[in-house]
Order: sequence, then C-alpha cells, then structure tokens
Amino acid sequence: MKSHSERVMILGGSGLVGYQIARHIAREVQPRTIFIVALHQESMRRAMQQLRKEFPRVTFDGAWGNLFLRSTAHDKKRSELHNHKQVQELLQDLYADAASSGSRNLLSELLRKQKPDIVVDTLPFAPRLAWMDDSTRIRSIIQELEALPSGKTTGKEYAVPRSLIEAIEQTLAQLAIPHLTRHIQILHEALTSVGTSIYLKVGTTGTGGMGLNIPYTTSEDRPSSRLLARTAIAFAHSGLLFTMARTPGAPIVKEIKPAALIGSRQVEHRVLTQDNKPLPLYHAKKTLLANALSLNPDVGYARRGDLSMVGVHTGATGFLTRNEFEAITTTFQMEFITPEEIAQIVVLEIQGVNTGHDVLAAMQAAVIDPSYRAGLLRKPILDKMKQLENETQSHSVALGQLGPPELSKLLYEAWLFKAKYHRIERSLSQSPEEISRALEQYILHHPIRHTIISIGIPILMPDGCTLFRGPLLKIPEYRGVAELAVSPAAINLWADKGWIDLRPSNIARWQQRFGRMVDSDKTFFDLNSGDQGRGPSPGEPMEVGDVVGWLLNNDPALAGFRLRSS
Repeated sequence: MKSHSERVMILGGSGLVGYQIARHIAREVQPRTIFIVALHQESMRRAMQQLRKEFPRVTFDGAWGNLFLRSTAHDKKRSELHNHKQVQELLQDLYADAASSGSRNLLSELLRKQKPDIVVDTLPFAPRLAWMDDSTRIRSIIQELEALPSGKTTGKEYAVPRSLIEAIEQTLAQLAIPHLTRHIQILHEALTSVGTSIYLKVGTTGTGGMGLNIPYTTSEDRPSSRLLARTAIAFAHSGLLFTMARTPGAPIVKEIKPAALIGSRQVEHRVLTQDNKPLPLYHAKKTLLANALSLNPDVGYARRGDLSMVGVHTGATGFLTRNEFEAITTTFQMEFITPEEIAQIVVLEIQGVNTGHDVLAAMQAAVIDPSYRAGLLRKPILDKMKQLENETQSHSVALGQLGPPELSKLLYEAWLFKAKYHRIERSLSQSPEEISRALEQYILHHPIRHTIISIGIPILMPDGCTLFRGPLLKIPEYRGVAELAVSPAAINLWADKGWIDLRPSNIARWQQRFGRMVDSDKTFFDLNSGDQGRGPSPGEPMEVGDVVGWLLNNDPALAGFRLRSS
C-alpha cells in the first residue's frame, strides 16, 4: 500500500474526525507526506505540531482557507462577501464556465500543486451549504416584489430598488445546489488531472441517523427546514459522488456516512465562543410584559463576564453540556460513535478492505443496471421505427433534445455518409475533398437540410465560410448577446461543438474513425489481437446510431461510455 500512497491530503485535517484520520493513516499506512488542510491557520498549525511530535518519520505539511472560494478570498467566509464586486465574482464562479472557475479555486489549486495519491475529505460541506440558505432574506425579497407595481405598464417603466437587486444577487450567490454541483465539477477535474488514486469522503446523513421526528433542531420547527435541507444536500452530494465513481478516468471514489452523533473523549470546562468571540454572561433584568415585547438584545443589559460551562467536543453538533450529551446519547436517541472508529474504517477502505460501510458501493449494488431482456427488445423496437420511416418517407435522426448539440451533429453527419455511401468501407474509397463536394451536393438537394437547421444545428459548407442556418442556433450558446465576432478559431470551436461540418478536414476525421472501426471489425474474433474495444464495430451495412454509439464508446476525444453495463 505504501507505494501507492506516498502523499495523502486530508481536507479538514484539524477537525475532530480529520485529526484522528491523520493519526491512523500516519500509523498504519505510513505515507511519506500527509498534507493537512484546515479552515483556520491556527488550528492547522496546532494539528501539525501535535502530529509531528507523535509521528516524527512522517512529513506533515499544510494549508488553510475556505476551499470553496477563489484563492484570493481564501481567508473569507461566503457570508462576508457583501460588496458588489465580490458578489459578482461569486456569481461568475457559480454560473460561468466550470474550467475557468476551477482555475481560480483554492481547492483546485492545492490539488494541482500537491498532487496527492489519496484524498480524504472530512469537510462538513452539507451543513455549511444548509446554513447558507437565508429564508429571512428570501421572505424580504418576496415582500418587495409583491410591493412593486403590477399589470401592464403602457410604456411606463418602474425602477427596481437597488436594495432589491442586491438582495437577489446575494440570494443567487448563496443557493446550495449550484455550489454543490460546481464543487463536484472542480473536484473531479482536479483529481483526474493529477492522477489521484483514491478519494474518500466522510459524509453525513444530516440528522445523525434520526428520522423526521428528530427532536434536536436549529429552530422552532420539528424538523427544521434547515435541517431537512442539510439532509437533502448530504444525499445529493452522495448522488454526485456516485456519478463521479462511474466516470472513466476518475479516481476510486468512496463515501462513509456516520449515522450517529460523533463524540470525542475531549471533556473540558471552557469559555463558549461564537465567531471566535466569547459569548457574554449577563445579569438578568426584570421587565413587565405589556403590549409589545422588545426583541432588541443590546439595550440595558449588564455584563457579568464570559459564559463558560463543562462539556464534550462533538462533530457538527458542536460543544455539548453534560446533560445535553446525556440526553442525545440515550439508547434509541442519536447515540454516538467515536472519531477513532470512523478513522479505522477510513484506513481499512483505503487499504482495500471491504468494510461494508462504503455508501457508494452499496448504491452500486442496489441500483438496477441494464437488463438482458431490454437488450433483446432493442432490435424489434428499432425495426418498427425503421418500418414507420419507410412508410412515412421520413428520417428519424435527431431532435436535438437529447443533447448536447455535438450528439446531433455526429448523428446527422453519420446519416449523410450512410445516405450517400451506404457502407463504411465505401466511405474510405475517395479523398476527403471528393467526399466533401459529394456531401455538399447531396444536402443541397435533399430536404433534410430544413429539418437540421430547424432544430438549431447549422450546416457549414466545404468552403468554411458559407453557413446554412435557421432562426435558432444551439451553438454558440450565448444568451442576451446580439452578435459574436467570427474568426477561424471560433468557427473551429463552434463546428466541433454542434455544427454539421462538411469541410475536408472533418471528412478526414470521419475517415480515420471509419478506419478504426474496420480494423476493430477485422480483429474482433482474433484472440491474439489484444482488441480492447467496447463492443464490436458497427459492421455493414452502416447503421447511424451504432456508428455514433461505437464512437462514444471508443473515441478518446468523446469518451462517453459507462463503466457498468449489462
């Protein structure tokens, strides 16, 4: 195991669980380097100091900051990013191109710099996202929207208050699901690019294993909407990790989900804090109830000092008093599990032991994969559609709804080859220039061009300048922009992403694909050929869907196959 785990990165490595995982990995896996990542610099340094004393043969290094923000804002909380420029940057990172967002992200930067073999993620991502939701602000936005004039304006425009625009921007910047999906996109790209072998997430159920009747909430609701959001995000996170685990080229992905209170042995008497500030202890003030009850906490209260209490450290639940801990760990309540037990499970999973606690492995075993019966039904379904095509003199190629536009482009380009040449080998009998001219003449005299352009797929002619199009263009995908500058690079990009491309260069690309299909077909039954293709080549006569399906399975530039099949 040591040869595959020279560098281990632990996200949240100074926390209750992360620190114990660092200890167990240092003792049992013995990597060369353990890289501790924490939210705060002080906790990171304290953890590394303790770990270096206990494990002098392991190198400990670290970094700190908010991993879900830009590197330039690593010392901030999302709630602290208030000004217009900061909010605009957040919106750009959430809703603009994922690749450019990743290039600015602190987590991506650390992964690309450290190139860890193993990443263990103990960050409480779901609780943090759930706490970002601000129902008070949303209610305020609804009230302001309802106060705006309604009905037809008859040419009169109403000014939207700047405060309302800023509140809407703040809300858009705090939505949980965009944060979660962008995080997974950035994480996957970074882990794949550096060749990380294992990514293990220590997740959460959101309710500590309790049901909707959980009596411990953060508000007067039972259960609170925020607590339910925490559970929803936690399992949405698992779903995205499940998808990442089925992605070719991704690391081995695992997740364990403690379904109990995570409680430590660290008992102490301490001053209680909030936002790194001591909570005040006040003198009680006697008031008489009248017609109104003041909710202002800052007027007329004498401070006695700082609030302190005996308690025990837990995970996401925080610091609990003796009686709170006593109640919550009663049998049939949340009960508890220790960080050391979680750390031991993590180490065993890293070492390849099937502990039975990998949630993603359980999901892999529980989902219903493609069936043999459905495979048998595929051909009669296709035959029936082909029969109806012949009877109606129509062509069932692509509507563009399956997406992305590149798929429709591939299907229509393959259809043109089939319509003109019928067989794969005949598509190799002429030069790209000859085929380019032949397909141009064919499509200019065939009504299918009207169908193609009507679903938003333009047709680029062999000269690279002439474009047949309709009112809708799916590529380039720009909303709210009247026009874009045209350049050779832009044309190449748009043509690759979703234009029928009749230029000789694209015809040559298709001939290379057809050549690989022919070679694969010739060697498929040769046991000594070492063929690693995913399924046999489409064969003759050419079938459009089979051709494109083979490309999705076998063309490295497309790489659109699933890891598990029937």
